[in-house]
Amino acid sequence: MKTEIYTLRLSRDLKEALESEARREKVSIAALLDRGARQLLQKDSAQGASDDAEQLRLHAQARKSIGKIAGVNPLRAESARSLVRERLARKHGR
Repeated sequence: MKTEIYTLRLSRDLKEALESEARREKVSIAALLDRGARQLLQKDSAQGASDDAEQLRLHAQARKSIGKIAGVNPLRAESARSLVRERLARKHGR
């Protein structure tokens, strides 16, 4: 049993198109909107599942690299900008 009410504003064109489709299918506008909302939610749910799978894949790839960077200079992050500029200058002869 449906107990919830949701009010929305539609353009005249959209309202007429909904009325026409409801008449063609011989269902109420409410039934048409209910079906459309359910289809949208199912599609979004399926998309969310594939997004979750993609996030798991990306995390697995990232874990392969975490903790792999090694070096003798503990201040390398602080000097990264100048080091990159020096390398670019040497590479491009500036």
